[in-house]
Amino acid sequence: MSQPVLYSFRRCPFAMRARMALDVAGIELEHREILLKNKPRAMLEASPKGTVPVLVLTDGRVIEESLDVMHWALAQNDPQAWLPATPLEQGWIDRIDGPFKAALDRYKYPNRYEDSDPLVARSTCAEVLDALNALLVQQRFIHGETAGLADNATFPFIRQFAHTDRTWFDAQDWQALQAWLQHFLESDRFERIMTKHTLWQEEA
Repeated sequence: MSQPVLYSFRRCPFAMRARMALDVAGIELEHREILLKNKPRAMLEASPKGTVPVLVLTDGRVIEESLDVMHWALAQNDPQAWLPATPLEQGWIDRIDGPFKAALDRYKYPNRYEDSDPLVARSTCAEVLDALNALLVQQRFIHGETAGLADNATFPFIRQFAHTDRTWFDAQDWQALQAWLQHFLESDRFERIMTKHTLWQEEA
């Protein structure tokens, strides 16, 4: 391979954050858009866990966790100084990836979870977002006055939460959080990483 290969699914928030870092780092790669319900053999051979993103490097190494993809990309080039993440930033990444994501899944996909109450799950997410909004009242981004690793790693999940019921989200008293989210949604980088790709087809 002359370039790294990225297996991705456009709407997956884990894949989104990987693509954000690959974009800011200016990594040239082969993008392979896949369907999670029809995973290609080549991707499963590289990463049997079967989730995206999967980044296959030119030396054959495979990076199969989204945060690891972000760290690898930024180790190559970090023009906006996303790294190093501060302890505060890492704490927010852990919080969004942990309890927030667990509740988000039960809010957005309640039929997938036995005895799941989407309103209880939404309330759990809202408690996290109350705290994040309070932080963003004090400073524009989690990183500080500029966006960093935590901002770019967490906003795809908050976007997913917001779009589950955008009318409800917009009605909350989260002006700082809503402005923070809108910053990313209106950015040129987000437009680039959300470009629609033709579904990748394996050769027979």
